[in-house]
Amino acid sequence: MNPRYLAFKEYVKGKRVDVIGMGVSNTPVVDMLLDMGAKVCARDVKKREEKADLADMLEQKGVRVLFGEHYLENLDTDMILKAPGIRFDRTEFVKAVADGAVLTSEMELFFALCPATIFGVTGSDGKTTTTTLIYEMLKRQHGRVYVGGNIGQPLLPLVHEMKEEDFAVVELSSFQLHTMKRSPDVAVITNVSPNHLDWHTGMQEYIDAKKNMFRYQTARGRLVLNFENEGTRAMADEAPAPVTFFSSKGQPKGAHAVYEREGAIYLDQEKILNTDDILIPGQHNVENYMAAIGAVQGFVDKENIREVARTFPGVEHRIEFVREHKGVLYYNSSIDSSPTRTEAALRSFKQKVIVILGGYDKNIPFEPLAVPVKECVKAAILTGKTADKIENALKDTGVPLYRASDLAHAVHTASDLAREGDIVLLSPACASFDAFANFMERGNIFKELVKELS
Repeated sequence: MNPRYLAFKEYVKGKRVDVIGMGVSNTPVVDMLLDMGAKVCARDVKKREEKADLADMLEQKGVRVLFGEHYLENLDTDMILKAPGIRFDRTEFVKAVADGAVLTSEMELFFALCPATIFGVTGSDGKTTTTTLIYEMLKRQHGRVYVGGNIGQPLLPLVHEMKEEDFAVVELSSFQLHTMKRSPDVAVITNVSPNHLDWHTGMQEYIDAKKNMFRYQTARGRLVLNFENEGTRAMADEAPAPVTFFSSKGQPKGAHAVYEREGAIYLDQEKILNTDDILIPGQHNVENYMAAIGAVQGFVDKENIREVARTFPGVEHRIEFVREHKGVLYYNSSIDSSPTRTEAALRSFKQKVIVILGGYDKNIPFEPLAVPVKECVKAAILTGKTADKIENALKDTGVPLYRASDLAHAVHTASDLAREGDIVLLSPACASFDAFANFMERGNIFKELVKELS
């Protein structure tokens, strides 16, 4: 068994561990800690009645449960394992750490205990598809490959079975990276643009969190950066590991790079694949492939990369084809929670589309949407908390703007506007939390509404 895991198991036995935030990533971790002999307290800001079944189940296992507004009171413990979306500098955490508690997270512990080669991917856009592509490429050539982090299953409960010859591919959000003190062996930063500014203190803190992807690498590691993004290109000057750039505009002069030229992707002077081989649509997905190729160079051969390109159908909620109805094609891209993601989705099509925009306000400016909407949109339907802001940003584009009270109203408005040959695209440019638990729920409800059209 993994020796790092065994050492941690011995360390945590009998210790008081408070798990803060009982979401997808932390709930399985509670079982692992119980198996290790820890004394676990589960805390969550939601009221007990909102999570009654979970609270009852935890108490039956011997877990102390504190739910509700005062969930962080009396935080007297040996270790705090917090969920990514909770800031590290809360007063209660600062006091507990001053009193001797260790503050950590599921992903920080995973990095400390994992013996496998870790590939990490972050970025404002494209990280889930890039993560999945790296996983698919490695899986084709190697034995056991794990995928998780900000997508998929929590990896910490699986770390006991991992070996040095295995691979782990993790998507990391700025929330997860914020307090990281370790970096992956191979790090990819797809791009940096304003995002999550409702949570971070500002753009600089957001960028600094992203830099933890490579800050603790060594010369034996690898960092893959987007040469065409000013924010990521500048990071190369701070990188302790060798840098591979990727670029959609040819090979950067004097740089080790994956790049697009004359309808093909090259690694330095070696042709890897034709862009026509890539099954999923959009120039942004060509860039995702270049990022993934930069990461797996030396680990995966060309034939396996090409086979993934020819067969990989894409990730759910990312320009996902839903249905053709009365000659109209409907696509779900609910993952598009920022203007840059929406621009990429809009430019994936060769014709103007009817787009549904709007949602939760992350304090991101919508002015960058004006040009792609003017160039790529036939009509825009605005809904959610940000509808007013988006309308103000788009009012001079000349594109017809319609308002909808909710997603169902938006889908029916789009259906009324669409004619045979049109494309309707859900690409909100906003998070979902004004009306939905997450982008997956939003996307699934959109698909249900589209399938119900008659």
